[in-house]
Amino acid sequence: MAVLPILRWPDPQLSAVCDPVVSGDDCSHLIEDIFETMYHAPGRGLAAPQVGVLKRLFVVDVTWKDGTPSPMAFVNPHIVEQAETRSDGEEACLSIPGITTTINRPDWVVMAWTSPDGTARTQRFESAAARCVQHELDHLNGIVTLQHLDVQARSVAEASYSSVAP
Repeated sequence: MAVLPILRWPDPQLSAVCDPVVSGDDCSHLIEDIFETMYHAPGRGLAAPQVGVLKRLFVVDVTWKDGTPSPMAFVNPHIVEQAETRSDGEEACLSIPGITTTINRPDWVVMAWTSPDGTARTQRFESAAARCVQHELDHLNGIVTLQHLDVQARSVAEASYSSVAP
């Protein structure tokens, strides 16, 4: 396993819509590396485009920082149902370090995806897990948290980021 470099916004790869993982692609090493990178960062989720791979896959482990690991890898994920109710919540992004934004998202989602072993999966996610999988799915569609903000909030966040970015 290897810790990969995480791309930082505004790298153009973070704005790209990712290609599907095709049947037969062995992504096991890439998934291991993305997990290793996420834990090292340390984050709760990381998408392939954040490490420069424009494929539709991401990993999450929403509970590991609380002492109960629950790693999940998602290949070709998509939302099949979502709550009509929405809530604001704070989100940070490993590709925009030092910036936390408030994003309004559906309270729960049902996501379908393929597991790394090729098994079709469907699961409902709520609370922090719902927010995390929606955030990572955004990355596969070339969307970063800043794009969810209104013009004024985005301007403030971008100015803050410029002052902390290397």
